Amino acid sequence: MKSREKSREKIIAAVKTNPKITTKELVEIAGIGIKGIEKNIKELKAQGKIRRIGADKGGHWEVIE
Repeated sequence: MKSREKSREKIIAAVKTNPKITTKELVEIAGIGIKGIEKNIKELKAQGKIRRIGADKGGHWEVIE
């Protein structure tokens, strides 16, 4: 498995555990930089695997099964 896929799995698992998780917290969990997190989130959103509900501040993530 590619490290990018592992990172995405970590992001999805973290979002399931804590829908209000921050990008900074995801950096710690996935062990990649902020740009890597942003890129992975963008791709996960494009694939329809996660979506953002509400504003960047005060909103939350939703994992789409």
